[in-house]
Amino acid sequence: FEGFDFYDLFRVTFENSELGRMKRLLPLHEMAVNFGLVSNHPVRKRGRKSFFSPEGKVALMFLKMYTQLSAPKLLEQLNGNVHYQIFCDVYVNPLCPLTNYKLIDDIISELSDKLKIQQQQNILADAWKPYMKELDTFYTDATCYESEMRYPTDQKLLWECVGKSYRMMCDACQRLGIHRPRTKYLDVEKANMEYVKQRKHKKSQQRRIIRRLLNLLGKILKEIRRMMREHNEQEVLTVREQSTLGIITKVYRQQKNHFDSNDPRESIPDRIVSTSKPYVRPIVRGKEVKNVEFGAKCNNIQVDGISFIEKLSFNAFNEGRRLGHCIKMHKRLFGVDAKKIGGDTGYTGTANRDLCKELGIQTSFAKRGRPSAEKKREEDYVRQELARVRATQMEGSFGTQKEHYAMRRIKARKKKTEILYIFFGIHTANAVHMAERLAELQETKAA
Repeated sequence: FEGFDFYDLFRVTFENSELGRMKRLLPLHEMAVNFGLVSNHPVRKRGRKSFFSPEGKVALMFLKMYTQLSAPKLLEQLNGNVHYQIFCDVYVNPLCPLTNYKLIDDIISELSDKLKIQQQQNILADAWKPYMKELDTFYTDATCYESEMRYPTDQKLLWECVGKSYRMMCDACQRLGIHRPRTKYLDVEKANMEYVKQRKHKKSQQRRIIRRLLNLLGKILKEIRRMMREHNEQEVLTVREQSTLGIITKVYRQQKNHFDSNDPRESIPDRIVSTSKPYVRPIVRGKEVKNVEFGAKCNNIQVDGISFIEKLSFNAFNEGRRLGHCIKMHKRLFGVDAKKIGGDTGYTGTANRDLCKELGIQTSFAKRGRPSAEKKREEDYVRQELARVRATQMEGSFGTQKEHYAMRRIKARKKKTEILYIFFGIHTANAVHMAERLAELQETKAA
């Protein structure tokens, strides 16, 4: 068995697998250069050499979204699955497996700080363009990729703030060596538990518990500020606690003003719904099942079944005003003018209709005015087909991303990490779609 390479057989089977086709289609080196992982002017670096290559780090993110595994589970699979190792350009010694899953977390943190969505999408579009058809037609729609968080109510949010600020106050008193100020914390805790155990709540009960929580939270914040003034020469709170205190103070002001107005339908600008994720905003969608969603709203364009991010924001925006930007983005990605566009009723405003008429673009927008008794023309059939494909293919892609690529409820602690997961989730789904297309092409050539 001299000269026998154990990995040769795995390489052969890898080339014929879905992961192998995905790797062939992904421009990993160009993406790594854009991430800043590959330097054009190599400088000798100090310290231990990275276990993953620059291309391997990018491949690892695609693999994470492909498998839908957490960092510990992914590391466990990476130790035992040779195909995963070949995909990420690493070789793990079975006698010395990787054990520290923080290695993957560090890579995610590194990539999230350096992600440039539009530049990376230009690279992917250039790589996939030769395998795509009908480049002059695109579809557009918006969806919300929800964050992993409990459904927020005023009472839950205030009790969360009370708990964190009370622990902060107790820790500060212990550091300073002073007595803890008297509060109604135990009484309010008992009242809150009684409220939580009730299945239904009257409006008077709800306002009563919110009033007590607001009063207690105001008292605790006042005591913390007093301690900070009196002991300004000492470190009363850590840097992280000061950041959390600023978020809690903002929540208190918002909830206090909202409670005083006594208007449940009042709109609160920049409303915070979670102290651990203060960047998340309520996105009113108006759907039958979910009226409000909490996460990132994303406006996508789709060309020949491949989706690209046009705008991603945690603040609500009107996707109907983004059609002009979608047309410009399509031109930048594929270098051709759009001839046909499919969009739902949110895009059918007068400004969008005038823009498409000026550019000579056919759309799926329904005709205005009374229905005509004339026979359907070719334009009407094109309009119906665009509307049908948008309602099936475009909407179906959202469901595929959320069900099969870990995007139903995104589990991330930071805003940048959440954006990174959304980017790689969408383009992992694209890569799998392109791999299926490549397999069909190979079968056709073989036949």
